[in-house]
Amino acid sequence: MSNSKSNVPVAVNEPIQGYAPGSPERTNLAASLEKMGSEQIEIPIIIAGEEVRTGNTATNVCPHDHGHVLATYHKAGVEEVAAAADACSAAAKEWAETPWEHRAAIFLKAAELLAGPWRQVINGATVLGQSKNAFQAEIDSACELIDFWRFNAQYMQEIYEEQPLSSPGCWNRLEQRPLEGFVFSVTPFNFTSIAGNLPTAPALMGNTSIWKPASSAVYSAYYLMKLLVEAGVPKGVINFLPGSGGAVGDPVIQHPDFAGVHFTGSTAVFQGMWKSIGENISRYRSYPRIVGETGGKDFVFAHASAHVPALVTGLVRGSFEYQGQKCSAASRAYIPASLWPQVKDQLLGMIGELRMGAPTDFGNFINAVIDQNAFDTIKGYIDHAKACPDSEILIGGGCDASTGYFVEPTVILAKRPDTKTMVEEIFGPVLTIFVYEDAKLEETLEACDIASAYALTGGVFSQDRQAIIQIANALRNTAGNFYINDKPTGAVVGQQPFGGSRASGTNDKAGSKMNLLRWVSTRTIKETFVPPTDYHYPFMG
Repeated sequence: MSNSKSNVPVAVNEPIQGYAPGSPERTNLAASLEKMGSEQIEIPIIIAGEEVRTGNTATNVCPHDHGHVLATYHKAGVEEVAAAADACSAAAKEWAETPWEHRAAIFLKAAELLAGPWRQVINGATVLGQSKNAFQAEIDSACELIDFWRFNAQYMQEIYEEQPLSSPGCWNRLEQRPLEGFVFSVTPFNFTSIAGNLPTAPALMGNTSIWKPASSAVYSAYYLMKLLVEAGVPKGVINFLPGSGGAVGDPVIQHPDFAGVHFTGSTAVFQGMWKSIGENISRYRSYPRIVGETGGKDFVFAHASAHVPALVTGLVRGSFEYQGQKCSAASRAYIPASLWPQVKDQLLGMIGELRMGAPTDFGNFINAVIDQNAFDTIKGYIDHAKACPDSEILIGGGCDASTGYFVEPTVILAKRPDTKTMVEEIFGPVLTIFVYEDAKLEETLEACDIASAYALTGGVFSQDRQAIIQIANALRNTAGNFYINDKPTGAVVGQQPFGGSRASGTNDKAGSKMNLLRWVSTRTIKETFVPPTDYHYPFMG
């Protein structure tokens, strides 16, 4: 195979299955939910392909039924981090020297396993463990992750094919080497696809990884790890270490073989991690790559020309799908006074139709938030709005954690554009609206620009092209992903590379070549065919 130029299959986005009543996928998912919901599993740490049990354990429960324990998992600490780092080192040389098409084949196989026999296992784990309804699980834990694995293989080939010019008598080449050391992959609870992509994108490029999944989503992450083993990821290339951020992260960042971090999570944690990396910079063999996607305070800005039904649908889907627990979820909206009466009536009417309950009932649009801490945080913002003279709750506001962590979809009307819920990330099913006077468009655009430290997603609704241009230009730096007449969620691999700037992250665009380039260190090679044998130049005559 070394005597050929391989081309990976052209990547296409995985079709989304609909889960309509009577459909095969709905029947298969229901069967998977019944089976997985009836058993409780034990999840070990996995280092160099071996299962490790520390006896220091915690549980994963169903957020919509927190008395239902899905799994007990073992937590890693300093000793396990050291062992995982050794495993990465032991696997690094052989993995880096594995021909790229064989690395690609492993993750292309993972994509096919997920598209087929593993689809409803991973979807089922996401529904039960993260309280996602069938459609939200499908677009995340199936389609998006399949897309990551397929498109990343194609992007890797494109990166390798980019080569420099050569002048007569020499041949210039670029070699994309993996980093010297391991990559620390820290993954969130809210997207199983991100949990699968963060350790595998560096691994595809020849790196080894220590993977710390979110404690509230170890359940689905473990099934992903088992899928990767079946796909053929060699022992030690990806090491699975559940545990607390400090117990795992602190010794990782102090390790001399630490070469980079691939992170999705909170802004505070990422900033603390960056600070620790700086404090330990003299320990490392090379300067670590720091790639992170953190928070968002994402907006919808409506112009007076907006189409109201489209705007309202965008607000409902953008704000309340997966209970607003998306970094990209619409959390604040700016509505012109001329449209507000129509928007208010249609918005409250549509929200009033939403059903809330367990995701195992496919008729429910709203499910539970992830855990007690999230519930308390979101409830705190709602309680603040109830007591704030500058805020009015228009609908929702109910919170009940007796059986599951349920928070009603809530809309807050703000009298000022700088109220607490207009500017701070909530990460729950809460939308705050500021109604502006039509004549104060420019002033309100400025308020939108400076309201938040974040710059992840946002969008404009308008039927006036000049207004779209004006608003897009005024809000140029407020969103790394900007949407015109669409909700600010739902980025698709290969179509809308995802990431933001300001306090939202390093904007290295997951789902594109830009992200993969962060996991290689380029070597330039020049070969001269007939080198000179005399040091004299013509000017010396």
